[in-house]
Amino acid sequence: MKFRRTSVGVFAIACASFVSAFSLDREAFSVAKYDLTLQVEPEQHRLGVRGRITLRNDSQTPQKIAVLQISSSLDWRSVKAGDKPLQFFTQPYTSDIDHTGGLSEAILTLPQAVAPQGTIELEIAYEGVILLDATRLTRIGTPEEAANSTDWDQIATAFTAVRGAGYVAWYPIATEVANLSEGNSLFEVLGRWKAREAGSRMQLQIAITGNYAVIPQILVNGVSCPGLSFEALGNSTIRHVTADCLSQPSRLDAPAFVVADYQVLERPAIEVRYLRGHAAAATTFADAAEKVDSFISEWFVARRERARTADLPDPKAASFESGALLLTPLASDESKVAGLAAAHQLTHAAFVSFRPWIEEGLAHFAQALYLEREKGRPSALDYMGLHRFAFGEVEAQTTVPRSDDEANRSLVNTTSEELYRSKAMYVWWMLRDMIGEASLKKAIAAYRLEQDKDASYMPRLIAAQTQHDLEWFFEDWVYRDRGLPDFKVESAFSRKTTNGSFMLTITLDNLGTAGAEVPVIVKFAGGEIMRRLEVRAKNKAVIRVEVPTAPQEIVINDGSVPESDITNNTFKIESIAK
Repeated sequence: MKFRRTSVGVFAIACASFVSAFSLDREAFSVAKYDLTLQVEPEQHRLGVRGRITLRNDSQTPQKIAVLQISSSLDWRSVKAGDKPLQFFTQPYTSDIDHTGGLSEAILTLPQAVAPQGTIELEIAYEGVILLDATRLTRIGTPEEAANSTDWDQIATAFTAVRGAGYVAWYPIATEVANLSEGNSLFEVLGRWKAREAGSRMQLQIAITGNYAVIPQILVNGVSCPGLSFEALGNSTIRHVTADCLSQPSRLDAPAFVVADYQVLERPAIEVRYLRGHAAAATTFADAAEKVDSFISEWFVARRERARTADLPDPKAASFESGALLLTPLASDESKVAGLAAAHQLTHAAFVSFRPWIEEGLAHFAQALYLEREKGRPSALDYMGLHRFAFGEVEAQTTVPRSDDEANRSLVNTTSEELYRSKAMYVWWMLRDMIGEASLKKAIAAYRLEQDKDASYMPRLIAAQTQHDLEWFFEDWVYRDRGLPDFKVESAFSRKTTNGSFMLTITLDNLGTAGAEVPVIVKFAGGEIMRRLEVRAKNKAVIRVEVPTAPQEIVINDGSVPESDITNNTFKIESIAK
């Protein structure tokens, strides 16, 4: 597909002056609907796009200037409104929201100002190439091999896979600059974009031209596109494949498409698409998913859709998930790793929420539950400990006083993956320990996506299942980012009872800025006893524990509550009077 560039002439000069004189509101508009036709030519690495988009003014004032951005490896050809060409000015825009580290930005003058929440439909056309490009990573010092295994998106003859915004802007977006070298900048920009376009719809028609002996598999966010057709062009060996992909609402992850010569292994719970030579690993993955499926169903009721896994050719490639779709290398047939991945993926297939701390937090929580079932609680806590370090680093990094940033960094608002994935996993685990497994299952089963109108919806469902006062917990862990607790034994006193046992009185101090219900473990010759104690932030609490023989050691926390300091969690009792 070829397009002609609209001549901008004198307008380009005028618009350049305008851009330099005024600050553009790049996030004033969101795309409420995409209806695009893609022409993919793998042998040329080319992508051509034409179609219609509906812009919605999300700002508080009428807007006559709109900004549209695509990958810097693509070029704008035309923009029309009501079949009339619009004047527009294009310029490069440095941003790490695209793998090239830049965007091709079109600044449009609309026929008339669009009122707040008003919409305008545009007809667009652009084209270019999508090559393997990890510029945004290599320019900040990432080794080339590691960078290429992370930003593996490309259109190529052997394999085509292109993720969306955050990786490749192959469809129009509108964002402020995102910079990987500036802390959480990329995730903040991407988070705002996802929030603005939550519920937007995308309709795709894909046409692929290449030398194919058989029809390649086409996936868009895990959905096999119906309406596949396959024909030869004239007498040549070039084949033309077309597919209509049904309109679907965007989820937390940006739309992605994959074209490959896959083999398909289908099971009731999962569909695994694998490359030649990877049949054993695909079977292992499918078997693991089938074993995990009934367990996931106990927690998240029936599946909404079948999970889908698709193979990546680079064995070192970073995995990517989009809802119930998982793109991952299937070069290994390690069943334990497959079971862990399947638990996460099947949770997404069963449970949907537009709130990251719920959707991603529950998926990671399910992985910990899987490990607990397979190997016991210590193995699950060890896995969670790997995540604790990641979000602990985020908690420690702040450029403003925590009191000024508690709401922005909270689970209900954060754009940090470490927080809404890893910290949220801990929150779900702590809630299970506090209110019990049966009660938490009932709260999850009561969740309805269409009824989730405010941040307190899920906490209310949980609170309704228990007599516990949980408001303090949600304030410290969900609605606000109050940091982490820090527990230590301030004092312990033991006395022998008339029946020969020992009554141990423990005063526990929480030096941290968040409260929690923490396990208290008393060890003695021949065993240990565990109790739970609620200790609010910057407060103390007392617990009495009866043990059959003289207590020897107190251990605060078994790893189920994330702390800022775990070096002070053990207390020896040798010197305590009996």
